[in-house]
Amino acid sequence: MGNINPHFLVNTSHVGTLMRTLDWSGSPLGDPSTWPYPLGTIVCLMLNSKFPMFLAWGPRLGFLYNDAYMEILGDKHPAALGQPFDEVWHEVWPEIVPVVAEALDGRASYFENMPLVLNRKGYDEQTWFTFSYSPLHDAEGKIAGMYCACTETTGQVLAEQNRVIENERLKSLFQQAPGYIAVLCEPSHLFELVNDAYLQLVGNREVMGKSIREAMPELEGQGFYELLDKVFQTGETFVGHAIPIKLQLEPGQDLVERFLDFVYQPIRDVRGEITGIFVEGSDVTDAVRATQAIRASEARLRQLANTIPHLAWMADPDGHIHWYNDRWYAYTGATPDQMLGWGWESVQDPALLPMVVERWRASLASGEPWEMTFPLRSASGEFRTFFSRAAPLRDEAGKIVQWFGTNTDVTEIKAAEKELKAASERKDEFLAMLAHELRNPLAPINTAAELLSLTHLDEARVKQTASIISRQVGHMTKLVDDLLDVSRVTRGLVTMRADVLDINELVTEAVEQVQPQMHVKQHRLSVQRADEALYVRGDRTRLIQVMSNLLNNAARYTPAKGTIDVKVTSAADWITISVSDDGIGLAPALAPYIFELFTQGERSSDRGQGGLGLGLALVKSLVELHAGAVSVRSEGAGKGSEFVVRLPRIAETGRRPHTQGKSGTPQPVGAGLSLMVVDDNEDAAQMLSLLLETVGHRVRVSHDASTALVTAQAAAPAMLFLDIGLPGMDGYELAKHLREMPETAHSVLVAVTGYGQPEDKERALQAGFDHHLVKPVKLAAVLALIEHHSPAGR
Repeated sequence: MGNINPHFLVNTSHVGTLMRTLDWSGSPLGDPSTWPYPLGTIVCLMLNSKFPMFLAWGPRLGFLYNDAYMEILGDKHPAALGQPFDEVWHEVWPEIVPVVAEALDGRASYFENMPLVLNRKGYDEQTWFTFSYSPLHDAEGKIAGMYCACTETTGQVLAEQNRVIENERLKSLFQQAPGYIAVLCEPSHLFELVNDAYLQLVGNREVMGKSIREAMPELEGQGFYELLDKVFQTGETFVGHAIPIKLQLEPGQDLVERFLDFVYQPIRDVRGEITGIFVEGSDVTDAVRATQAIRASEARLRQLANTIPHLAWMADPDGHIHWYNDRWYAYTGATPDQMLGWGWESVQDPALLPMVVERWRASLASGEPWEMTFPLRSASGEFRTFFSRAAPLRDEAGKIVQWFGTNTDVTEIKAAEKELKAASERKDEFLAMLAHELRNPLAPINTAAELLSLTHLDEARVKQTASIISRQVGHMTKLVDDLLDVSRVTRGLVTMRADVLDINELVTEAVEQVQPQMHVKQHRLSVQRADEALYVRGDRTRLIQVMSNLLNNAARYTPAKGTIDVKVTSAADWITISVSDDGIGLAPALAPYIFELFTQGERSSDRGQGGLGLGLALVKSLVELHAGAVSVRSEGAGKGSEFVVRLPRIAETGRRPHTQGKSGTPQPVGAGLSLMVVDDNEDAAQMLSLLLETVGHRVRVSHDASTALVTAQAAAPAMLFLDIGLPGMDGYELAKHLREMPETAHSVLVAVTGYGQPEDKERALQAGFDHHLVKPVKLAAVLALIEHHSPAGR
């Protein structure tokens, strides 16, 4: 191997490494150790090149190549290394052998984008190559082989072919476009490109390479030259609809009027400078003349429309109203100039206008008749409800040429329908509000119950906790009573108490309700009460609802560790309660509607309920029933909110609500009576049983009617408290069976139920009950019944 270039032995390329490991015994090149000096040097240079290269050496043209050429070989590598050239590229050998022969004769050659069908990946593949073949000489100066530097240009060739095809396609589309197209260049507006439709429009005259003024001199004075100049100078696009143009289609003939829709669009180069104008449009002459023909008959139609007892109008295909009948102007008090086009929007209800416009535009787009019912403002400012309908008028080809519409006053009809639904709607609305607010007192009750479950509670704390539970249960009971009184609500008769109340006390109770929720989110609560007692006249429960709703709202929409401030102030005649927070605030679009029922804001991942709904609607209703007002202020989303309630201030006169003192606490009664509680709600039964046992009575408990009958027969209780809604046999049927048993025929039966209407009480008495209590029952009422029926109480 003394003749081998030493760099070849240590070459680190893929092919170089492979060459040192191959068995060369079968190769026409022989063992690399026998290669003459020029070959080794050339191979070394080739292996170090990043450009695809190969050489063929010796009588059989043994094939050597570098790493860059491997991708061209594809699956032929590495088997091609050292093999005869004609075997490596046998599929194209007939095509390249003449070029090889020239190189072996001492003549170099160069080919650009030569097409070759190669089979290098298991299938025939059309490729293109740019390459050169050069002769190689041995140490004696004789031609011993050939050398090739090449690059595959398949991608470039295909891209160029596609570009040519795409250009031809675009030219075809340009010519086949249904509208006319032209490209004008330079400030003089030279015709650079036009399609057949444009030539047909202008009478097939010769225009290419001419300026607009030279090619179409009849346009002088029609304004088109000036429009083109303005677009070229300012870069502003011009769009024209049904623009009249007079053209000379034949030399020496009169000008012919046509109507065009078109656009003049400036063309800019890579520097942004205007170099020309793109012209595209359509000949709408037929449509314009058809419209003109229809409008010629509108006088008769308008005369007819003025005789009907409806508001009537006509509009263009794009919705532009161009005529109203006399009744429209008489009703709205508007002038024709005020109503032209889309002027009718001014007599619409602003809240419904977007929906009306959207539906009208949808019909314009689809061609379907338009129907809606909405209010229109009269000349006096009154809004009356109209059923509105418009239908398209079409030409013989089915194209819409205009719309004819009417508005029929249906105010009285809608009022009658509304009256029929009013009772049900008021009931459902009130039920929704009350059901939402029933949850508020549950928070302090739940907290108090958990506190009572703890050990080592002193008597004072137990009494304080029991007082909270009692007060909140009373609050819930009042709300449930209102819910059961729904028959009066549907007639609009909501009963409000008129007690004299200290607003500071109401704020304290409202804060007490929401403290658990604020504690969970670690809110910083600041309460600034007035320095003196401030009195209002109203319903205690309802006013607490107002403030607890506002506090709940602030807590719900203020992030953890946020700040909530409550402040009570007063003036001579008014008391002001403000609840402010640094929470999510209000979007401007939501603020005007937050006191409407069911208004909601956007949901987010940390809120189970989005927006401001029932609670704030209830706040507004209750505050207004107390002759007050509520408002909201927010600087926007993420900037917090402040709700302000204003109530009339009064002097401390009139009655104040009675507060039960310690004397009302039930006391044990000694040995007590034998009692029985039947309720399928195990917790309710257990609690009533514990209360009765605590005051000294013996109590048995059953959770269904069949077990209760067996237990009652064995125990013969003096008094039984029966739930009505029992599974299987209800409380009414159980009472009848108990009356039939000798052991309980004379026992006192007390119905304990959630049904509290007068007819429910009457049904219970008819079933054999002696008394009827509505859940949640008060212990004082139960003890009063027991005392009344005990031997000592008779």
